[in-house]
Amino acid sequence: MPKSTSINLEPHGIKPTLVLLHGWGLNSGIWQQVIPALSRQFDVLCLDLPGFGHEQQNLPEHYGLAEIAELVADKIPKDAILLGWSLGGLVAQYIALHQLAEIRKLVLLATSPCFVAQPPWPGIKPDILKTFAQQLHLNHAQTVERFLAIQAMGSPTARQDIKQIKQSLDTLPEANMRALQGGLEILEQADLRQYLPNIEIPIHWLLGRLDSLVPVAVRTHIEALDMSINWHQFDKASHAPFISHPDEFVEYMKTLDSASVCLNEKI
Repeated sequence: MPKSTSINLEPHGIKPTLVLLHGWGLNSGIWQQVIPALSRQFDVLCLDLPGFGHEQQNLPEHYGLAEIAELVADKIPKDAILLGWSLGGLVAQYIALHQLAEIRKLVLLATSPCFVAQPPWPGIKPDILKTFAQQLHLNHAQTVERFLAIQAMGSPTARQDIKQIKQSLDTLPEANMRALQGGLEILEQADLRQYLPNIEIPIHWLLGRLDSLVPVAVRTHIEALDMSINWHQFDKASHAPFISHPDEFVEYMKTLDSASVCLNEKI
């Protein structure tokens, strides 16, 4: 997807670049609803994770978090704001931790450093991810659709959200099977919790109050790591706030280049 252009808000007529990373089973088309509004303030660059969308055939030999993060980082312009949603958020965290790209700020949307629940850490029950991995071999299209339905679960506009997600998914090539398998393995195995405090750039963490994949309770455990994080909660949103509540999402994103903003909203 090409970069978007719009009015200039930075000194010398240069807009900040906003890089968007999608989640598992999807592609860069998922952002199409919010790109026009975001483009008024940012030079928007939507990247496909390896094996998805335009990158369907671009896969590393081993589909692991480190390998796909390196491939993605090579495409991130210097001094960009990096936003990662869901699985894309794990990739974004890894890129920031290992300084694979010169990033200005990190925005983590409905994501976690560890997706699997393990007491007392809140997350997805391990058997759910294992079931998805097993079903993926039997009917990958149906499995992806089921996962999309879970993403919208709890949203007051769930049916409409799912329809929009499916429509955006169909705008680009179908995901590579190896990427789908590898992505699930990353969600099941990745654990970046102990490394998070090593991230040295500003972090904005956005959560949906009704999200069943990344429960808002994860905030308490992340705060225990004694990190400086700007938090925002979408009170009526589930796992995809930029789809169910695009206006609220865009309004928050507009604050990212305001020197005075430092939101720590109570959840």
